[in-house]
Amino acid sequence: MSTVLVTGGSGFLGLALCWALRDRGHEVRSIQRSHSIALELIGVAQTLAPIDDADAVAAAAAGCEVIFHVAAKAGAWGPRAEYERANVEGTRAVLQACREHGVSQLIHTSTPSVAHGGGDLAGVDESAPYPEHYAAPYPATKAIAEREVLAANGPQLATVALRPHLIWGPGDNHLLPRMIERARAGRLAFIGAGDKLIDVTYIDNAVEAHLRAWAHLWPGSSCAGRAYFISDGQPIALKAMVNHLLGCAGVAPVHRHVPLPLARLLAPLVEFTWRSLRLRGEPMLTRFLVEQFSTAHWYDISAARRDLGYTAAVTLEQGLARLTEQLAQAGADTRPTALG
Repeated sequence: MSTVLVTGGSGFLGLALCWALRDRGHEVRSIQRSHSIALELIGVAQTLAPIDDADAVAAAAAGCEVIFHVAAKAGAWGPRAEYERANVEGTRAVLQACREHGVSQLIHTSTPSVAHGGGDLAGVDESAPYPEHYAAPYPATKAIAEREVLAANGPQLATVALRPHLIWGPGDNHLLPRMIERARAGRLAFIGAGDKLIDVTYIDNAVEAHLRAWAHLWPGSSCAGRAYFISDGQPIALKAMVNHLLGCAGVAPVHRHVPLPLARLLAPLVEFTWRSLRLRGEPMLTRFLVEQFSTAHWYDISAARRDLGYTAAVTLEQGLARLTEQLAQAGADTRPTALG
């Protein structure tokens, strides 16, 4: 039995990872901003603090052998400073805690967006370079964090970065509820034809990738100091995936489209209006969203299979069936109770 710290343990991936670690008999701690009843019920010790609070992170990490750094600020909009605090300064606090307390293994949850510079990424592997420019603070700050984590790999601390793409399934209280809400309100539309292929990652597969990485990570191991794309290994057209997910909730499929040239023209204007008028919330259209909705992004995961022994045990069809069942039990509303 090991003592493990999961940052962001109350989130979608973090909670699922805490469950899996507790099921395997490990002592699990989490650090996140707000108390989680779900974590309390499974016996996870909680530290309530922002991830960039270096003292709190260090206290939570004392006595831990491994840290799963899952916490991050995600999204397509918001002040750069907020993303810097969570994604860059937060990661630096985790690295500092590893050095201070002799933590020997760090599994960092990154994102494929760190390799996305605006064009199609079709079947690329980890040799794809970091782009010089990003369309939003989220991928820009996550790229800084990933590079610093990998640079910290060495004889005392073995590090690895995982890039799961579009995690989905029971437990999602962010992407899926918003998608359902917008579809029901008639405010969901595809940019362009919606036929570009994308990768997705079922929640159980994402958890398994993290556990596999831990099992294969030690100083000098083949995965130490490296990043890995993670997915279900079943690329699918964006429109098809969105409508599959809506179908799981009993929501009618979406067939509305915004022409890509028009979306590219409108996105900067919408961003300018939002900033000028200091409007609250997230704009319906941004350059980052146009980029994500109109380009292919699917990846070669053979390196994860080879070095981590990763397999996507849950297929797309199996995952959709499980999600349909869970949403039916929860009433298929926009707040699925098991989504975390």
